[in-house]
Amino acid sequence: MDQFSAHLDRGWDLVQRGDSHGAEVSARRALELDSHSPEAYNLLGYVCALQGDFEQAIENYSQAMALDDTYLEAMLNAAEVYIHPLGDFDAAVRMCDQALELAETDDELVDALLLKFDALLGRNQPDAAREVCAAFPAGPFENPNHAFLVGRALYEIGEIERARPLIEAATRGSAVNPEAHYYLGLLRDESGDTAAATQAFLRARELDFAIPPPPWSLTPETFVMTTRKAVDALDPELRGYLRADEIFVADVPGVEVVVDGVDPRALVLLDGIIQTDPNAKPSARLFIYQRNVERLAGSVEVLESEIKAALEREIIATFVEPDRNSDPESPLN
Repeated sequence: MDQFSAHLDRGWDLVQRGDSHGAEVSARRALELDSHSPEAYNLLGYVCALQGDFEQAIENYSQAMALDDTYLEAMLNAAEVYIHPLGDFDAAVRMCDQALELAETDDELVDALLLKFDALLGRNQPDAAREVCAAFPAGPFENPNHAFLVGRALYEIGEIERARPLIEAATRGSAVNPEAHYYLGLLRDESGDTAAATQAFLRARELDFAIPPPPWSLTPETFVMTTRKAVDALDPELRGYLRADEIFVADVPGVEVVVDGVDPRALVLLDGIIQTDPNAKPSARLFIYQRNVERLAGSVEVLESEIKAALEREIIATFVEPDRNSDPESPLN
């Protein structure tokens, strides 16, 4: 193996181990040996995405595609970043369409279709997303993860019975895939099997917690400060429902609350709701789950805004929406 290939192989090996810094060193050494290597730029783009530098990741993927306009892997990697966290769904659809023109194998076709499906849902085009599902190969799938991902897509468009065997098979075939167990919990909950759903959700929680936090993850102290800034940025009417001296941070929801029906991937939880004065608004203590918030945010730059949005949703759902039925003149209506 030549030195250039050795750096690329080591870089991808370090990616799998979660060592983004070491992988970046390998990618840059590969580029020193061949500054026109699309493979090295693709690796560097992947590393930048792991580190939360998504704009730079897109730049590197674009450079890889400029050097090789048939480089399907870079197209798919770029589409994934466009979908989340950048939310540029139009760019993602364009990238997926280019990839679909180049796809030669069922695996390549499924990869491109799955990303296009996610992008179309992001554009709020469920009918178009449903058409994408109709284009999936019948299977069986050579890549075991494709069975789950196709099952998840079918679940998202409401085709529960078609999704069920694929997701159930995924949990048997990959006992360490938290996504598969989470969706198994959703399926079991849909069918009314609460006990089995809880077991699946607890397994998903356990597997989620075993995944190392992202390289940019905040210290607990800094995360608390970020949470307090998000609370301060709330509309005063909404902020008044929180007890400012009772904000607690945990990695993920505890087993005891998951058993009680809390989503293991919940971002926030309002608990201990009290109303000491019938004429005053109720208030709650706030639990916020750092691992779940950071997974959704994808980068430190949008962390505060994601926390604020999650708080707004939870406060409105818990306090404001019930009030709308009894007080249509409420200032937040």
